[in-house]
Amino acid sequence: MLILFLNTHLFALRTARLVCFSVLTLGGLTMSALAQAPAPEAPEVAAKAYLLLDVTANQILASRDMDMPVEPASLTKLMSAYLVFDALKSKKIDTKQTLGVSERAWKMPGSRMFIDPKMKVPVEDLIKGMIVQSGNDATVALAEGVGGTVERFVQMMNDQAKVLGMKNTSYKNPEGLTEAGHITTARDLATLATRLLRDFPEYVSTYAIKKYRYPGTPAANDSNRNLLLFKDPTVDGLKTGHTEAAGYCLVATAKRDFPNVGTRRLMAIVLGANSEIARANEAQKLLNWGYTAFEAVKLFEAGQPVATPAIWKGKSSTIKLGRSDALVVAVPTGSAAQIKTQLVRPEPLVAPVAKGQTLGSLKVFRGEQLWVDMPLQALDTVEQAGVLGRAWDALRLWIR
Repeated sequence: MLILFLNTHLFALRTARLVCFSVLTLGGLTMSALAQAPAPEAPEVAAKAYLLLDVTANQILASRDMDMPVEPASLTKLMSAYLVFDALKSKKIDTKQTLGVSERAWKMPGSRMFIDPKMKVPVEDLIKGMIVQSGNDATVALAEGVGGTVERFVQMMNDQAKVLGMKNTSYKNPEGLTEAGHITTARDLATLATRLLRDFPEYVSTYAIKKYRYPGTPAANDSNRNLLLFKDPTVDGLKTGHTEAAGYCLVATAKRDFPNVGTRRLMAIVLGANSEIARANEAQKLLNWGYTAFEAVKLFEAGQPVATPAIWKGKSSTIKLGRSDALVVAVPTGSAAQIKTQLVRPEPLVAPVAKGQTLGSLKVFRGEQLWVDMPLQALDTVEQAGVLGRAWDALRLWIR
């Protein structure tokens, strides 16, 4: 393992090209090393649990009880939507395709889009009914359309949760009504919501729809329950939830533009607030605090090589290390000049290497304290050289 150090401040980062290896990860999310370096104190949040995530930097800025098991209520529909979007992406269903409404879907209690068994409803309308109206009937109709049965769909939900690394989540239904063993955590919700945004960006705009009603149904329940959509123009999602057991819950996303960084997205997760207004106010408080207490620093552009080290026994003599997305770090406002970096990578690097393969990481320090660790990947594939090329490099490595 090769470790390269460079005590460089922010203005030198573009020419420094430093990297690093150990990773502070939280179920796929990177957390600021708050215990190692002083950071802004988070505001008081009136909820059972909360989490504030800088999605752009992939850093948790603040949290409380983020691993505490909670009932997700209609936040469950985030996973239901993930599977529906995946089915659309794989062409298993189509947005214009119509689905029937079963007796089970029609009789679902709680929030509804008011569809009935006489209807054949397009998938795109069922999606809006599930997201905007939080319709349990729409959710069950989609679950049956994608999974064949609700039970099969729930198994798909749990399988997908494992794939995404949601270690403390268990689904018992697709809509989120209270049921024994139907639980998740703030951390797992952050993982799910982040992947939902990343994997299906074409559907993100659905979460910002303020009002929706399927033709021929009552006008009741036609407004999105995410009050922040009506208060903050930078908020574009994501989902609300409420049951008596879960309290009032919200996953709120916002994106705001900043010089030198571009669009910066934050996500506030508030679980177990006392009212619809309270969950909105607490989420807004977190979002505003995150944008003001932390600033984003772009270290490298998407696809820009962080380092171009030598590689042995390959058809190419060098390999580019970096990320397909921009490398951005969130630091306390005013501390950008304290940033230092360190490069750690395997040595020697030997072909073959696949594009996207992790080959080290970029450690970011604030002063002398480790702040975050960013894994780096190969930006290109380097195939293995022929027999003579491999033999020659083997000799060179032996001499070296």
